[in-house]
Amino acid sequence: MIFYSPKVSYEVVSIRDKGQVNECYIARNSLEEDGSLYLLLLIKEHETVRKLLNIFRMMPPSEESPLVESFSVKEDYVLVFPYRAERPLDSFFVGDAYTLKQCENISTNLILSCIASYLPYPILYLILSQRKINITRDENIYLSYDIDLSELNEYKGERDCASECALIVLDILSSKADEKNISYELLKRKTANRSYSHFTEIYRDITIASASMKKKGIIVRVKSLIYRNLDRIFGIIFWISLILMIIAIVLFLTHFMWGDIPFLRLFFNSFKNIGTESLLQ
Repeated sequence: MIFYSPKVSYEVVSIRDKGQVNECYIARNSLEEDGSLYLLLLIKEHETVRKLLNIFRMMPPSEESPLVESFSVKEDYVLVFPYRAERPLDSFFVGDAYTLKQCENISTNLILSCIASYLPYPILYLILSQRKINITRDENIYLSYDIDLSELNEYKGERDCASECALIVLDILSSKADEKNISYELLKRKTANRSYSHFTEIYRDITIASASMKKKGIIVRVKSLIYRNLDRIFGIIFWISLILMIIAIVLFLTHFMWGDIPFLRLFFNSFKNIGTESLLQ
């Protein structure tokens, strides 16, 4: 089977997957003799094609984009991505074989791969939710593009992707949960509350938690303590502010109704009596 684009032709070498909405093929570029392979997503459903066109229309063109090209084939639409043999994280990551530091490095590498992917968020969300994530022997991360587009939602944004990424990072760090793993405890709490809106927030939490394990300086420990208890601190501040506001309202109403504040008058009169007794002695 051969797919013809306006630039080149792609000769299929294997069928990766077939679904109701799209099919995945691994193909070779007819103009390249170095053996490079490409992943072709053949989209058959018109509504999905419409969504994809809207999604990629919102992305400014860039040389950093992994999308090699896109073209129509009769009534279908084809997206072309570079292909790299899979080494799935789910299969090749064995938590017990890694140290806590290595798990944190893998986590930060995943976050950086997402940031540097230059993919529209709806596509990146499918990659993350379908766990199309691979790990190299030296703990680097790369993404695969053989996704099922049947669940494509054009309104998914960075918050959705960051939340999904945080769940994967949580799985990675869970194997070290019993090693005073600050980063795991922090992510566990914030992921449960869907507190992450950006990838940089996850990266920040992991790096700060990791630094606190390496350095015992008071400043680092204080920062770590603050970040671990950030939600609790905000809760305490909220309730203190609410109580102070209620007290202020009560004082205002009593002053408005009686012209002064009764308990302050009692306090003042006590001092007045003490002063008078001192003069009479």
